[in-house]
Amino acid sequence: MLSLSRALGRRLFSSAAAASEGGASAGTAASTSVVRKAQNPLEEFFEVERSTSDDQARPHYGRGWKAAELRLKSWDDLHKLWYVLLKEKNMLMSQRQMLNSENMHFPNPERISKVKRSMCRIKHVLTERAIADADPRRTAEMKRMINAL
Repeated sequence: MLSLSRALGRRLFSSAAAASEGGASAGTAASTSVVRKAQNPLEEFFEVERSTSDDQARPHYGRGWKAAELRLKSWDDLHKLWYVLLKEKNMLMSQRQMLNSENMHFPNPERISKVKRSMCRIKHVLTERAIADADPRRTAEMKRMINAL
């Protein structure tokens, strides 16, 4: 499946490059990339292919979110960040499962733990806010929402 999506992506990228080199406008190339996304929505579950040559250094991925940083964010920002992390976690888990099924090594497995730790910290910060609220009804409602995450 992964090799199929890579081959499909390469073919679409090469056709878009050929169209733009053949005198097509930038609008045509942009519309080609939009069509590419519409053709295979499952590509969101896999990372863009990176070169695996030994001469290049492995990419460095950032650290997880700290609780102190998350305490500064609003409820809406934390909610958006939760879903960004959830999408990232799903992408990483899908990629790991696909590579394991093909007996290949999953690069940078520590990324999954960083994402999970950040998600756990978001829940912790939201629980702190729920406990600090003076209204018991609102506290109970917030706790139900947090536990549903």
